[in-house]
Amino acid sequence: MKTLCCPRFLPIRSWMGLVPAFLSGLLLASSSSAAPKETSGSSEASKTVKTDSSAPTDPKLETATFGGGCFWCVEAVLERLKGVKEVSSGYMGGHVDNPTYEQVCQKNTGHAEVVQVKFDPAQLSYADLLDVFFQSHDPTTLNRQGNDVGPQYRSVIFYHSPEQKNIAEQKKALIGTLGIFKSPVVTEITAAGKYWEAENYHQDYFRNNPGNGYCNFMIPPKLQKLGLDDKGLGEGTVKKKLTDKH
Repeated sequence: MKTLCCPRFLPIRSWMGLVPAFLSGLLLASSSSAAPKETSGSSEASKTVKTDSSAPTDPKLETATFGGGCFWCVEAVLERLKGVKEVSSGYMGGHVDNPTYEQVCQKNTGHAEVVQVKFDPAQLSYADLLDVFFQSHDPTTLNRQGNDVGPQYRSVIFYHSPEQKNIAEQKKALIGTLGIFKSPVVTEITAAGKYWEAENYHQDYFRNNPGNGYCNFMIPPKLQKLGLDDKGLGEGTVKKKLTDKH
């Protein structure tokens, strides 16, 4: 049995009061007050493919890797976008080979929880993917998303090409220039390193654990905000770009 060491495994009542104010009016989809149980990992998602951070096997696809807090939440958003063909949760940016979830939770391996996607740029541009990424989490809090605190929850873009780096830097600069967020964006932009896929029970966690209280509280508002709440896998489109607000 793995040690459930991160805040999202704590009883809901222990962190409810710390949820950001803008979520306070939302209802929990699950009323459970007990700690979510860990799944065994015996149920692997059919669409999750075990891949490395090297070039996709399909030459038409590109790789993108993002960290925006809990990878369960990021994965649940990105897998609904039209043009995203493969999704997996894992770890990147650290100095320990083949890290375990428990090691990453100790905050001393340097890894971030990330989601790596293979996408078709003919259907979904990298710039639009970045728009969804920035809208799906708070890029202004350093090493923190809500009650999830630590370097593993940092906001980070791991680029896989000079072009991705340029697009990411331009997007971040534009967001700052327009003052879209009240505080400065602290999202890290760095070259992709070795990608380590997370344990099986983390893959497609929200779909495999629909009764999990943490997921039901955090994920549906993100999907609703992006207009993805009624979309299946690979069906959603980017309806509103972040910069459309200005």
